[in-house]
Amino acid sequence: MSPSSAISEPPGRTHHGRRWGRRWGLAAAAGVVAAGGAWAATALINVPDPVTLTALAVIEPSAVGPWFPSRVVQAPAQASDLPVRPRPILDRVAWKGRTVPLATVLEATHTNAFLILQDGVLVHEWQRPGTGPATLFPSWSVAKSIVSLLVGAAVSRGALAETDRVSALLPDLKNNAVFSQITVRNLLDMASGIAVPENYDPRHPLTGTAGMYLTRDIEGFVRDNAHLSFKPGSRGRYRSIDTELLGLILARVEGRPLAAILSERIWKPMGAQADATWNLDRAGGVEKAFCCINATARDFARLGLLVADQGREGPNRIIPARWIARILTPARRDVEGWQYSAQWWHAPGGDDGDISAIGVYGQYIYVNRETGTVIVKLSDHGAEQDEIDTLSVMQAIAADLAAARRVP
Repeated sequence: MSPSSAISEPPGRTHHGRRWGRRWGLAAAAGVVAAGGAWAATALINVPDPVTLTALAVIEPSAVGPWFPSRVVQAPAQASDLPVRPRPILDRVAWKGRTVPLATVLEATHTNAFLILQDGVLVHEWQRPGTGPATLFPSWSVAKSIVSLLVGAAVSRGALAETDRVSALLPDLKNNAVFSQITVRNLLDMASGIAVPENYDPRHPLTGTAGMYLTRDIEGFVRDNAHLSFKPGSRGRYRSIDTELLGLILARVEGRPLAAILSERIWKPMGAQADATWNLDRAGGVEKAFCCINATARDFARLGLLVADQGREGPNRIIPARWIARILTPARRDVEGWQYSAQWWHAPGGDDGDISAIGVYGQYIYVNRETGTVIVKLSDHGAEQDEIDTLSVMQAIAADLAAARRVP
């Protein structure tokens, strides 16, 4: 077995969390760079300049988008109609063993925007002071679930198959002993086995997903990390590099950047109200497919509605119904103890139509197809903090809306 195909795990403490992120990892990176000669050092290791690194270590997660180069995801000339009919929602919820006002939960979890939709109607909308309908919020790992929708469209067109090998799709990885073992299906279900950990060890601040987030050469990062920690398909383990590879594959088979694909395949057809942006590794470079779409709260809600309505926007089919079924059917392997399928999470205690796109620091697009509910929550909370409790609140809100709908 060649060194590139050896099964190994990079050094550092393994953190079995579900979404990447430890802000102190960026702080440590800034400290390392500052101590080492700043601008020359950042150029040498091909990461953002010291000013950017320092800013990333101290600003709120919701403010990171403008600090990276980006590519525009164009919206249509006319947004789709999003009916707004405010009505009372569940105002007291279970939270950490107590019953508290919903507003207490939103405050405790540092919420920036909170939208509730039922049956395609916006019934509740709140945004923190200083933000508004035009504010672009970062998706963090919610982007992974959006990439899944793009993959589903490509599979439906015959541009991709889930059985395709990564090495056959990306010329730079041709004949690579590791990537020839990994299929598109492995990537979708977080079962690739690629040894790029989600943990953030201050002794290794530029390794793992933190290194992929900061690098100015994502393609080089992927080539340099052809190592396995387990046999592809044998287990599930959350790895952001799996989604990045899906993004590289989509760009290759389509022959254009991810932002352009998202605009044509989803953003325009679903009637987004505003241009979004997608952060890149460098100016004119590659989209960070595993994170970093910046969009309005209402457009994140439209994405949730698209999934809730079987991939349709009005009479138009945008995402194949077969792909929505794929998302709704848990994969064979759990991921970090959660059911998972094609880059979407199945929350513990949920029903068959209860799925979520979840991003670090408290980003959620919650979809409950059984009750016709979509909830968007965008936050500046702890890295992976209170996720099950937060989803339980959303499940309670959905159940209450469904009960109210049944009342004559």
